[in-house]
Amino acid sequence: MRAIVCQRYGPPEDLVLQELPDPTAGPGTMVVRVRAAAVNFPDVLLIDGKYQLKIPTPFTPGSELAGDVIAVGDGVPFTPGDRVVGTSFVGGFAEQALVPAAAVTAIPDGVDYAAAAGFGVTYRTAYHALRSVAQVAEGDWVVVLGAAGGVGLAAVDLAVAMGAKVLAAASSPEKLEVCRQRGAAATVDYDREDLKARIREITGDGAQAVLDPVGGPYAEPALRSLARGGRFVTLGYAAGSIPAIPLNLVMLKGITVQGMEIRTFATDYPEENDRDLAELQQLFADGRVSPYIGARFPLADTAAALRYVADRKAIGKVIIDV
Repeated sequence: MRAIVCQRYGPPEDLVLQELPDPTAGPGTMVVRVRAAAVNFPDVLLIDGKYQLKIPTPFTPGSELAGDVIAVGDGVPFTPGDRVVGTSFVGGFAEQALVPAAAVTAIPDGVDYAAAAGFGVTYRTAYHALRSVAQVAEGDWVVVLGAAGGVGLAAVDLAVAMGAKVLAAASSPEKLEVCRQRGAAATVDYDREDLKARIREITGDGAQAVLDPVGGPYAEPALRSLARGGRFVTLGYAAGSIPAIPLNLVMLKGITVQGMEIRTFATDYPEENDRDLAELQQLFADGRVSPYIGARFPLADTAAALRYVADRKAIGKVIIDV
């Protein structure tokens, strides 16, 4: 099979396309013929050796994939030919992937491979952050930073479905137009407008929640725009720097600041995880939410896809067609 290989830590341009042996299913695992794989910002960090966990090289990146089952091991509740979507920390950017059966679900009828691959990680991250961490209620103002990115646009989609009012903040008119098309009630171009002033102007007394997958210079003005008792959820640092938050603001306004990491959420909060996943799958199956796919690349151009994400050019999800 063909696969993208990270032979040494570095930029996307160092990745190579290689022939590798086909994987073999063992107990509790399955081999999937990959049809589509989604690119996520952590993939960029993993190949550069900058993620929280380091994967020894060489390895095939890609954590989110959809395709057809071609082989199963003992104890696996799927059969060859089933259409499935799954996650595996690495291995997705290849023609075949070995995936734990516990990390795989059936693709709903009527959903194509690209939409299935682009749904899982970003939508789970956004829904846990909105539902369980920020505890967003109908009518709340929710500020989404990096609103045109994978997690950001998922958060816009989900918050609208939950009945919240979304203020989408992003860095270009093109990105903000997509956010409006996805239901954002208001938008702010944080590279050209005063983020704090615009949020306060639009929301009146301030927002009830901020979701921040970006970090950098945008976090503090968004924090300052929260209403008393508001919730700030930090999800990542795509801007490249980790912000320092003045704790006196947290104290004076009674703000809650909490982090959420998708990798550990199920272990830390098993009951909330099960509830959220059931609700999220129902929203997806009902067609109430669906990922926006902004760009697609063939497997041979995976490096270009990762560079596209690394340079913050992506709008919604970036998909690798395998």
